[in-house]
Amino acid sequence: MEKKGELLQLFLEHMNMTALAVFISLAIGVPIGVLITRNKTISKIVIGIANIMQSIPSIALLAFSVPFLGIGTKPAIFMVIIYALLPIIKNTYTGIISIDPKTIEVAKGLGLTKWKRLFRIELPIAAPFIMSGIRISAVAAVGTMTIAAFAGAGGLGWFINLGLNSQNIGLVLLGAIPASLLALGIDFLLGRLEHAVTPEGLMPADQIQNIPKKKRRLERIIIFCLCGLLVLIPAITTLSETIASQNEKKITVASSNFTETIILGYMYSELIEENTDIEVEQRFNLNGGIVCFNAIKSGDADMYVEYTGSILPNYLHQKIETTDPQEVYDQASKAMKDNYNLQLSQPLGFNNTYVMAMKPDVAEKYNVHTLSELMKVSDQLRLGCTVNFAQREDCLPLMEKTFGTSFQSVNGLEGAIRYNALASNEVDVIDAFSTDALIEKQGLTLIEDDIHFFPPYYAANVVRQETLDKFPELEPVLAKMEGIFDEQTMRSLNSKVDIDGMDAKDVAHEFLVEKGLISA
Repeated sequence: MEKKGELLQLFLEHMNMTALAVFISLAIGVPIGVLITRNKTISKIVIGIANIMQSIPSIALLAFSVPFLGIGTKPAIFMVIIYALLPIIKNTYTGIISIDPKTIEVAKGLGLTKWKRLFRIELPIAAPFIMSGIRISAVAAVGTMTIAAFAGAGGLGWFINLGLNSQNIGLVLLGAIPASLLALGIDFLLGRLEHAVTPEGLMPADQIQNIPKKKRRLERIIIFCLCGLLVLIPAITTLSETIASQNEKKITVASSNFTETIILGYMYSELIEENTDIEVEQRFNLNGGIVCFNAIKSGDADMYVEYTGSILPNYLHQKIETTDPQEVYDQASKAMKDNYNLQLSQPLGFNNTYVMAMKPDVAEKYNVHTLSELMKVSDQLRLGCTVNFAQREDCLPLMEKTFGTSFQSVNGLEGAIRYNALASNEVDVIDAFSTDALIEKQGLTLIEDDIHFFPPYYAANVVRQETLDKFPELEPVLAKMEGIFDEQTMRSLNSKVDIDGMDAKDVAHEFLVEKGLISA
């Protein structure tokens, strides 16, 4: 109930994106399904391609489409269209080729043209097959669309991701239950549409009800109107958003998909809108820093928060030669300016570096207090870490190379999942970030980096220089965020969201008011 306003907004976003994607799939899939009935060879090729496209993992397809389509609704809708096409094409094809050839011969004998046979005979008879394909696509599309949140498109996946980040089952259910209800509702509506478009003479004997023509006509009108609304609402919403986006004084603030960057994204958004007449569009929850970076390079976003230790190896492919914070910052700032014309703000003040974490009893059992001691017994320990940590050359590969040893097993896990795995004793040690709220929540032991292995990861704001040139009033406003945080402050803010269950937007607002950066 506390989030009913946000829930309604995200529900409508989810419904609009799903309906639009399914409608486009229908407009593409049915004609293709009809055309390939004319040639067996082509039908095998088309259905084979559709099968291959559907076998691609949805998150991979989303990540692949973002560089070409940008962030927001476009890549999300494209992803769902690809997944929805196969059932529609295949069922349309199957429905038409399953028609008794004698029926087609009779139609030819009556003098019906090819187009009349299609619309008066083939499509009506194939309607149950086609509608079955549409229903499968629509229900699957609702679930698949939850991943849209990772492209900054919103929808019910926003709650699911926030819940996973904070291990809050309530937030996960807040996204999952409405998505399930939406899927059931769409399936019911399409089931009624299937009944309305299927000639009664083609129905099984037990389903023929001999409904009066007027009643049947009224039923069709109601169903067609409801289905029409599913198409019109997204179309009107998209048009209104397009018109609204014509405002020239507008910038886009992006964030990655974990609590800390979302809080900071809200802070920058409110700070800008409070101190300037610039409108802010938020594209939060993007699937990792690389998506944010690609978005800012392409102009789909104007700013986002990044970490100095990530910039050099991840985006500039430069080796970090020192662990001195100022030198790392200077190197990253210069390279971002020279290579991409991006401005790196002064550090916000906190160092969210990597830190290895264990349950206290496990650390005591193996007598581990430092990174050196950890690596001496690493062959007896199971590591649960983010995929990024496992693959980056300056993280796990370099760690194992430096100490000449490796872990008993390595499990690549999503951010919050690795904390669950540690709590349930499925892994013995995880990679954490120094400002993670879940460290305190689970009372974990942090392993001291006695050899200064991990580089500094000071948070800083990345801004397009073109944006600063266009809106010079932004620079002094953004500078207000520099140097006002430390690790404890950021961990406390994260804790309010991930542990206390507060909304990230409210946490950001309270902090800005407390610091006197905005009025209450």
